[in-house]
This record gives sequence, C-alpha cells and structure tokens, in this order.
Amino acid sequence: MELLLYAPCVVLLVSSLYLLRLFVDARRNLSPGPRPLPLIGNIHSLGAQPHRSLARLAERHGPLMTLRLGTVTTVVASSPDAARDILQRHDAAFSTRSVPDAARSCGHDRFSIGWLPPSSPLWRALRRVCSAELFAPRSLDAQQSLRRDKVRQLVSHVARLARDNAPVDVGRAAFTTSLNLLSSTVFSADLADLDDGRAGSSAGEFKDVISEFAIVVGVPNVSDFFPAIAPLDLQRLRSRVARVFKRLQAVFDGHIEQRLRERAAGEPPKNDFLDVLLDYRSPEDGRGFDRPTLQFLFTDLFSAGSDSSAVTVEWAMAELLQNPSSMAKAREELARVIGSKPEIEESDVSQLRYLEAVVKEALRLHPPAPFLLPHQAETTTEVGGYTVPKGARVLVNIWAIGRDSKVWSDPDKFMPERFLQSEVDFRGRDFELIPFGSGRRICPGTPLAVRMVHLMLASLLHRFEWRLPPEVEKNGVDMAEKFGMILELATPLKAIAIPI
Repeated sequence: MELLLYAPCVVLLVSSLYLLRLFVDARRNLSPGPRPLPLIGNIHSLGAQPHRSLARLAERHGPLMTLRLGTVTTVVASSPDAARDILQRHDAAFSTRSVPDAARSCGHDRFSIGWLPPSSPLWRALRRVCSAELFAPRSLDAQQSLRRDKVRQLVSHVARLARDNAPVDVGRAAFTTSLNLLSSTVFSADLADLDDGRAGSSAGEFKDVISEFAIVVGVPNVSDFFPAIAPLDLQRLRSRVARVFKRLQAVFDGHIEQRLRERAAGEPPKNDFLDVLLDYRSPEDGRGFDRPTLQFLFTDLFSAGSDSSAVTVEWAMAELLQNPSSMAKAREELARVIGSKPEIEESDVSQLRYLEAVVKEALRLHPPAPFLLPHQAETTTEVGGYTVPKGARVLVNIWAIGRDSKVWSDPDKFMPERFLQSEVDFRGRDFELIPFGSGRRICPGTPLAVRMVHLMLASLLHRFEWRLPPEVEKNGVDMAEKFGMILELATPLKAIAIPI
C-alpha cells in the first residue's frame, strides 16, 4: 500500500527532473537533436546500426546534432564542414578521447596511443617513435621488399586454392597478409600461416581475437551511457576485452622474452621495430618503455593495422564482384599499365588511376571505422553557432559524410569514376573523405595502410579473374554490415580465383 502512495511522488520527481533538464539544455544553446526520453535519453534511437541511425537523424536535425545518451551529452558531426570544425578548426579543444568503458580494461587507456590525451608525455613519445621509425617514408621505402614478399605469398596462396577450385576467404587472406607484414616488421617473424586452413589455425584465431576486440569496444555499452554504474560492468564487456588482451599479450610477451634472451646471449640485433623500442630512451628523463606500454602498443598496432587494411580489401573486392563493369575497367587498366609483368611494384600504383579510384570509392562507402574514435570536449566551445559543452562526447560520422547526397551524386552507388577527375584524397585534408581521420589524431599508420591496400588489391586483380561461388552468385554478395569499432562484412566474402 505504501508503494502505491510513493509511486506518484516518484513519477512527479522524475518528470520534474526531465522537464528541468530540457529547460537547461534549451538555455545552453545546444545544436538541434531529437527530444530525449526520461532517463534513457536517446539511447533507443541508436539501434543495431548506430552509424545508419545517426545518419538518418542528421538528415532531420542537421549536420551538427546533440543527443543525450543516458546521462552523457553527445554531439555528432555529419557533414564535411562540421567534421572540419571538430578535427581542424577546433582541433585543440577536441583532441582528447572519450574512452569507452570497455577500453579501460586492464588499464589499456593509460598506455594506448589511441586513447591517451595529446598532453601525455607517453602519447608524444609513442607517436614520435612510430612516426619516425615505423611509418616514416624512409622506413616504408626500406621495407618495400618485405611488402613484396608478403604479397607474393598471398598470390601463391590464392593460386593453390585456384588449382583446387576452392573458394578464397578474401578478408582472412588479406588479414593474414597484413598481420604477417606487421609481425615481420616488428618481430622479424610471421605470426600466421596463409595455407593453414584448419579450424583454430593461428591466422583464424588471431583474426577472431582482433575482431572480438573491435566489436566489443565498438558495441553500445550501458556503462558509457551511465558512467556512475560503469564499475558494475553490467554487460561484461570489460571482462571480454580482458580475455582478448590476455590472449594477445601472451603472444607479444613470447616475442619480447625471446628477444631479451637473444640479447643476453650476445646475438646480433635484428634491427626491427622491437629492437628500436627496446633501445628507446626518452630525451627528457632517459627512461625506456616498460612492458605494459609495449604490450598495449602492439595491441594497438596489430588491431588497427591488420584489420582495417583487410576489411578495405574485402569491401573493395565485394563491390567489384557486384559491379562487373568496374571490375573489367580495373583489370583492363592493369593489363595496359602492367602488361605481362608477373608482379606489381609499388612504383606502378601511381599509374593505376582507376585502381586508386576503386580504393577511394570503397573507403567512401565502407570506412573501416564509421565514427573514427570518439573525441571529448576539453572546454566549452562554440561550433557552427552552437555550444558544445565541456565534457561532451563528440562523434564524427564519416559513414554519413560518405553517403551525403549534398556532397556526392548517387551516394549509395559504387562509382569509382567520380574520383578520376577529382583531386579529393583521403589523407586528412579533404573532409568529404576522411576514413583515417584528420588533425593531430589522424591515424599514424595511414601511409603503410595505403601502400599495402593498393598492392594487395592490384596483385589479386592482376593475377586472377574472379567469380562468385554458384550458391552465392544466385543472390549476389551479402553486403550486410557487422557493426563495431571496425565495420566488417557480416558474411565473409568468399570468391573463386581463376589464374590468368
């Protein structure tokens, strides 16, 4: 009976707080957005595909949109101008990350180049050593022969499957190639075998672990909407990420320990990236990187580097198989430019204008990270005439920008030709195409990813004709997406290769 008496009071209190919040928000000059519901705000609007849901809401409310997700004010930029405001014009105000609760597992956010703030000395040290020793042009040029060897292994793997008329798992083959390129650069060793097709194989297991990490960190999490209850980890996402870290770091620790034993035994250095990191000393205090820093740096490099390159190759191949005329144009260009040469050199790519357009179009339609990584407002900032309050979470919906009919004609259609007479590029200067971000938080691995994606895709198209398996050809490629921090094909692409 007492509960019945108290119930109207509770309803009145909640309603009053809700109306007060609406009044306060109206006075704060926030950008337009859908009206939030009591308690949950706009969480119900996200759905299973938040990049699509928020793109539809932006069509109604505008390119700079404010939502309340639980107790967290969230601002979404969905146009090139709004993205430029966030990532360039007000770069300093928005360069800090809003760290998802799952990414705090095992203290990842305290060591990760992806989540640390730019003010952190560790972030600056990690960024400096990666830019200077791993992704600098001179380093990338020195690794050309290694990339050529890895792509040669990819082509040989596909040729063996072709002889058996067996389908190629395009994404897994591209992932393993990218994984081994990174591991050879970092550890001077492959982590996986392209031809190991057994269930639970090293390549498959590593890809599954990386995919699990991307999905768990990217999935909507009640802890991110209601930070006060984050310690409860109600969806157990932090626990799942901890298991991923444990599996990855066991691999990385094995390589670190082996290298330390080799050094202790007086063996000559391998002069790879692991040697660079072990020899690093801060110019400020002379300190090197500790073990957790190395573990999480490798986690960042392998999760971002191998998965994003692989999904780009897979999406590009899926679009080409769905668009035979585009496939024919890409292969005709390769025959004209490369001719009878058995292998493609990186120096050839600049002459393959249509292939470059295919990659740009694939990145426009299917950016690997549809929201990039979330930003956070360090200070209250005016953007486009509206207020973004301090502490607000800020998302840049680059998937929506790539599908914006105000920017692109026939935005949902795969048309590489749109880039043939265009100077738009994806290196962070043209905000209608920013799959790797822009500003000080642009992905540092972009130069390596660009080289590897073009080389893998060009080699696959140059050496083989491609068709879909009969059971897939009837209905076409399943282009459904699996949402996460990395946007993957829900059904892995499998295709039949025919040697030329």
